[in-house]
Amino acid sequence: MVPTLTSLDRVVAVLRGRQDVYVRWSGGPDRDRFDGRSIDDLTGADLPGLSANSLDVAPWWDGSVRLWVARRLHDYSHLAHEKGSRPWLLVGEMLGRGPDNEPLVRCREAVAWVDPAVIRQAGAEIDRQQGRWGPLRRR
Repeated sequence: MVPTLTSLDRVVAVLRGRQDVYVRWSGGPDRDRFDGRSIDDLTGADLPGLSANSLDVAPWWDGSVRLWVARRLHDYSHLAHEKGSRPWLLVGEMLGRGPDNEPLVRCREAVAWVDPAVIRQAGAEIDRQQGRWGPLRRR
């Protein structure tokens, strides 16, 4: 059973001491383990791995880990409304890159679900920043 993280601070705590942690927006680890592949929405191409986004903090980042994680979670938060997807964390092995340059990964460990409250907290963290950015979304 995969636990659920209910605060942004808990997500940050789970990341400490780990590498190769990704967030994936989907129906969840049980569904994704069935075939371990994603489909490109635009072309229908079968991708050789799960589309995910790294939560590992970049070496050049000089801000807080909390803000880094908030941004990474917020970037794809539109998928909850547009596709009914839920975010979950995994430790994975990158197999390549997809058509949007996203990592394609093989799941080695399902770590946790990310509760919608965390996504709201991430959005609030983003709203407190001086710059303007929102979720990544195509029209």
